[in-house]
Amino acid sequence: MANNDTSTANSANGNAKTTAARSRAVSRSSTASRGGARASRASEGAMKKQIAELKREVSRLNRALSEQAEEAARGWYQSTTGRASNLYSGASKRASRAASQLRSQAHSVSETVQQNPGTFSTAMLIGGLVGLLAGMAINRNAGAEPDWLRRWHR
Repeated sequence: MANNDTSTANSANGNAKTTAARSRAVSRSSTASRGGARASRASEGAMKKQIAELKREVSRLNRALSEQAEEAARGWYQSTTGRASNLYSGASKRASRAASQLRSQAHSVSETVQQNPGTFSTAMLIGGLVGLLAGMAINRNAGAEPDWLRRWHR
């Protein structure tokens, strides 16, 4: 039992020492926490300044990008309209040449018909007869049913 009493006394002395050590650590940590709070506020302010600066930089970059995109779109539109204009003028020239060629050929055919009305009438008559005969031949063949079709319909 004596052993128990000494261990209890030692633990009481140990507790007093531990309590004193704890109170010193607490006072050091509270001083450190005050200094840490100041440092934390200072670093927080610095971070806010950096964030604000980054936001300004991002907005500057966005403005620069939008200006560049606008310039690129303007250039693309101008080049596209230039190409379309060139294509239209080229097509217009070709259509005008084709129309003048058709006009000259129609004029030559008209002159030929006026000079030889009998030849034209004969050619039209022969063409009409050939068309009539071809139509009759097609109609005659279309009306006849094939032999294999009659076998299945009995």
